[in-house]
Amino acid sequence: MLQESSFIATIVVGLVLAFVFGALANRLKISLLVGYLVAGVAVGPFTPGFVADQKLAAHLAEIGVILLMFGVGLHFSPKDLLAVRWIAIPGALLQTAVSTLLGMGIGWLLGWTPGASFMFGLALSIASTVVLMRALQERRILDTDRGRVVAGWLVVQDLLMVLALILLPTFASLMRADPGGTAVPLNLEVLATAIGITLAKVAAFIALMLVVGRRTIPALLHYVAHTGSRELFRLAVLAVALGVAFAAAELFSVSFALGAFFAGMILNGSELSQRAAEESLPLRDAFAALFFLSVGMLFDPFVLVREPLPLLGTLLVVLVGNAGVAFALVRLFGYPLETALTVGVGLAQIGEFSFILADLGVGLGIMTDRARDLILGASILSILLNPVMFALKDRMKAFFEPAGAAAPPVSAEAELPASTLADHIVLVGYGRVGSLVGEALQLDRRPMFVIDESIQAVDRLKAAGVEAVSGNAAKQDLLVAANVRQARLLVVAIPNSFEAGQIVQQARRANPGIEIVTRAHYDAEVDYLSKLGADSVIMGEREIARAMIEQVHSDKESSHVRP
Repeated sequence: MLQESSFIATIVVGLVLAFVFGALANRLKISLLVGYLVAGVAVGPFTPGFVADQKLAAHLAEIGVILLMFGVGLHFSPKDLLAVRWIAIPGALLQTAVSTLLGMGIGWLLGWTPGASFMFGLALSIASTVVLMRALQERRILDTDRGRVVAGWLVVQDLLMVLALILLPTFASLMRADPGGTAVPLNLEVLATAIGITLAKVAAFIALMLVVGRRTIPALLHYVAHTGSRELFRLAVLAVALGVAFAAAELFSVSFALGAFFAGMILNGSELSQRAAEESLPLRDAFAALFFLSVGMLFDPFVLVREPLPLLGTLLVVLVGNAGVAFALVRLFGYPLETALTVGVGLAQIGEFSFILADLGVGLGIMTDRARDLILGASILSILLNPVMFALKDRMKAFFEPAGAAAPPVSAEAELPASTLADHIVLVGYGRVGSLVGEALQLDRRPMFVIDESIQAVDRLKAAGVEAVSGNAAKQDLLVAANVRQARLLVVAIPNSFEAGQIVQQARRANPGIEIVTRAHYDAEVDYLSKLGADSVIMGEREIARAMIEQVHSDKESSHVRP
């Protein structure tokens, strides 16, 4: 029965096992990604029991990539991208080149052809956008300066891979050798034409998004929002994310991920960007789980037995080579140690583009199945080890700091100064609810400090004379900047109850006497936030019902006094 309905079986069994192993990983205090990957191995073709449809899982995973990159774009403005261009462009190009050479060295030791070694090295040089973005979001550093450097770095790598995937079939004739060992000559005219067409398509897509998309996409969502239908708005957000990604791939030969990223980035300046992020979050998380499930399905555990030394060498290129090269380049460009470590550790893994390159290499007859198995094995192991490397980042910082002290001075990320406000109100979140609270406080001339992830909202508040800072308030330094120790009231107006709970805990530890008010959507969230230390938890539905009841009673009383 399961085999007859592979579509339903793949989704149901995949999500159930992802939940089971994800819950186990959470219980063990390790990354949820590890649980998702193990679930993929469990339903893969190399382990006994039910085997999910690999091709179907890969297609579902592509939706996860699109939605994740759309969400990243929602928090990344064109200004942010341009601000890191001087490190992202040269850094990504140099790191990819050096890492490719390291991978080619592994291929040379294994006796492969130069073409196979080149594609093998290229596959090992490209980090997984999904893995890294998820890691940055989990650690709440995506909206920091180092998070923007990483995001810009990945955008450049994605553009580079778009170009590579177009050009590699053209180079295939040069990479393959005939039986006599003589390479087939490359037609330079064909090569120049292919490069020109590819660059023109990418430029046309970016220009179309900046000129046309910047006006039409926000206008479309504003129109749908004014219909009053939440269901229709949610559908419009998904249609924009998936539609732009599909059009980018089909019409401009741009990757799904890059197309979705630009769609989100164009919407970033709109006041509806936060609502769009909220509406797409549930599907984004579900399909992201399916992505890691599909990756786990590709892993053959017996590779560890068949190819231990080649696999170890391949893994070292990814973990040490990619990380070391990126770390050195970021430091060379004058960025602080913390940024260099974040970029280096983040790039110490490979993922979706590596799989695509491996399949392309095998299909073109350049690479062998053995090389693809090594790439897949290194990918799975590097993804599994990436949370460990992030956990070891602080120890790495302590190791490098003595050497960094003797090095030439570099620019450091400025620490946020603590506010001088006292007996004030700290407002976390300036979206639909938070902005109403903030406006009321401004009218009453109440001193307040605002923390919000939207840079645009923070800039507007600062222009109005309100102290504000951008970022995720779950980061302790932001609460310190808000001087929560001397605040009299904390209002947490963000919709995510899990992050709100962390903020409540940190604020309560810093200031045991502070009054804390939060929002919730369900009774379970009310209990959860109350147990963590919130004094008042306001659920929207209850407040609406209470206001309606008061209005009904008021109307009833007034009807008794009418003549």
